[in-house]
Amino acid sequence: MTEPRETRLKRLRMRSMRRGIKEMDIILSRYADDRLDRLNEAELDLYDDLLSENDQDLYQWVTGQTRAPDRLGALVADIARTTQAAL
Repeated sequence: MTEPRETRLKRLRMRSMRRGIKEMDIILSRYADDRLDRLNEAELDLYDDLLSENDQDLYQWVTGQTRAPDRLGALVADIARTTQAAL
């Protein structure tokens, strides 16, 4: 059985808010609030995968300290742009 879209969005929002480090809570919560409703299923799959990554790695990718893996590069860039626009 597949997860209904609304349930999936709620789950992804919760996972975005409940991270290991506060900085990623803030960054990913803002992104989730701004973008999740507009993502298609494939993009949600990728975002779900991203949420399984280590917070320290995610933070370095989003802040440009290190390069994100190719499969996540465009998503990480979008998260970074969203974060910058919110500041």
